Amino acid sequence: MSPQNHTMEQVKLVIFDCDGVMFDSRRANEAYYNHILAQFKKPRMNSEQCNYVHMHTAEQSVAYLFRDDPRLKEALTYRRQISYLPFIPMMEMEPHLIGFLKYLRPTYKTAISTNRSDTMDRVLTHHRLDAYFDFVVSCLDVKRPKPDPESLVRILDHFDLSPGEAIYIGDSEIDGLAAKAAGIPLVAYKNRALSAAYHVEHFKEIEDLLERSRTIR
Repeated sequence: MSPQNHTMEQVKLVIFDCDGVMFDSRRANEAYYNHILAQFKKPRMNSEQCNYVHMHTAEQSVAYLFRDDPRLKEALTYRRQISYLPFIPMMEMEPHLIGFLKYLRPTYKTAISTNRSDTMDRVLTHHRLDAYFDFVVSCLDVKRPKPDPESLVRILDHFDLSPGEAIYIGDSEIDGLAAKAAGIPLVAYKNRALSAAYHVEHFKEIEDLLERSRTIR
């Protein structure tokens, strides 16, 4: 069954992206990378740069921001030395997230596939969400981060499930490419431009889709 013909009845696993799905983290990410730029007396990010860092790993983002700057190595070293903790409170949790996570328990397994690095555990702890997830894969856990499907495939292998038994909630083109390569149906979150099995504006819509499928079983 192709992702476009997917039905929710077979779903056993719900996989989340972090930035743009669980959290509106643009303000936090922009503050973080603008802080790094300011340290090297570079101008604040423009809209194109903001969009890039929102989707890519921290290493990729700094490399992109300093791609024409001879201080790239220094910038990467500085990024590894500073803490993201002061910026975590700027991350705004998406509406209905906790209610949706509570709904999923214990019927569905839950996981995160994110291009965040060493900040993911701290984000979950700060926002008291760590108990809601069975498995988390960050870019540090794979050789090839998204858009490569490695993180999603690793999650499927962890639970011994097929792609059709999962859904991936993502908001970016990178999420869409990873989901397509892994064969997992994409639930496009607040992004109608993505090719996806489902398009939603909030988590209650996904809950309604799953609830209707449970009455059919």
